[in-house]
Formats: sequence, structure tokens, C-alpha cells
Amino acid sequence: LIVGAGGVVGKYAIQLAKRAGVHVIATASPRSAAAVRAAGADQVVDHTTTELLAALDGQVDVLLNLAPIEPEAFASLVAAVRDGGAVVSTTAFMATPDDAARGVRAATVFVLPDRARLVELVALVDAGELTVEVTRRIPLAELPALHAEAEAGRIAGKVVVLP
Repeated sequence: LIVGAGGVVGKYAIQLAKRAGVHVIATASPRSAAAVRAAGADQVVDHTTTELLAALDGQVDVLLNLAPIEPEAFASLVAAVRDGGAVVSTTAFMATPDDAARGVRAATVFVLPDRARLVELVALVDAGELTVEVTRRIPLAELPALHAEAEAGRIAGKVVVLP
């Protein structure tokens, strides 16, 4: 289960999970649902209209949270994880919940430079097994306008800035 799969990291997570043979359930808004499906999600739950726990057919092995959700809402999602499963989060500003009584582990992931892992990812991109969503290319002179778009939340995917 990937919560907040509509962003760039979420779509990478979907692709890598599918490559590993995982059945992926992902949350996304209507704006990003088609891109999340295209990335390979088996089931997409609209988090703006649907109560996530009610939408699941059963428990999941892993919950990956990429969304800036409220701590109480995050803690409630632990019920979706099977006994012995894991909750993983990139939201370092709040604690990742666990459930020790059921053996549900918690881990917060931080980005660290890792040359070997980057080489692996580049090889997957080169082989066409991992898609990088470049939405457009702009000249450097347009960078201030791009920042304004980013602040307004109007950018999806990656923008390549050219010299």
C-alpha cells in the first residue's frame, strides 16, 4: 500500500514494487490517478472521496507513506498492515507508527547519497524498466517562472532546465 503515490517518488515506488512482483494498492487524487495507474498500480484509491481502510479487501504486508498526513490519520492506517508487516515513511517530521503487540515494525527512510544504488537506478532507466516523468524542458531564463509554478503546486513530474 503506497499512500501519496501521485508524486514523482510514489510513481518510482510503484514501478520498483511492480518490478519486484508486488501487488500495489496506491492512493492518489483524481488529478494524478491516471499517472498512478500508468506507473503500474493494481488498484488506485481516491483519497479525496474514499475512506482508505474501507477500500481495502484485506491487510497489506507493507504500508509506504509518502504523504504529509495528520499523525492521527497515519496511526490509524497501521490497522491495514498484517501482523509482522512494516510501516515505512519518508515523512521525517513525524514519528512513523508501529504496533509492537502485532509485530508491525516502523521505519523512517531518509535520502542518503548512494552511488551504487544510483548506478542501479540509471541502468533501469536506460533499460526502459524505470520511467522518469520529464514533463517539459525550459531554458534557464524561465527558472523564476518555474519556481512560481512550483510554489503554486502546479508542477507534475520533472522539469529539465537547459542552459
